[in-house]
Amino acid sequence: MIAAVPLLILPFILYNIGVMGVFGASGAAMLEQPVTSLAMPSGAVWSMSVGDLLIVVALVLLFVEILKATRANSRALLDHILSMVLFVVFLIEFLLVGHAATDVFFILMTISFVDVIAGFSVSMRTAARDVSIGL
Repeated sequence: MIAAVPLLILPFILYNIGVMGVFGASGAAMLEQPVTSLAMPSGAVWSMSVGDLLIVVALVLLFVEILKATRANSRALLDHILSMVLFVVFLIEFLLVGHAATDVFFILMTISFVDVIAGFSVSMRTAARDVSIGL
């Protein structure tokens, strides 16, 4: 049962906990806090903020979610349903909650949408290959 829980719930939870001020700064200021910076050979300084790191984590989890969609068992349907529910929660929060009206949250919501579409698409393609027609 726990394997059916969408992994993209982790960035959703971390975002909401972070904007409440649990990690220090609150609101959009939390998303702009630098995590790391690196001097490049070109002389430029590359830096990664908390919001950027959250997006990278969500993309890695999206990859794992797409791999999970390739399995053909009874939990796959529950996984797709829960992914759809998570996307709807993302969408409702984006539209109705002030602290969710950021570019980072919108990108996380888009990643969740891609998870829903990719999950159903991969499952349909996998199921189509499993169908055998007897003559």
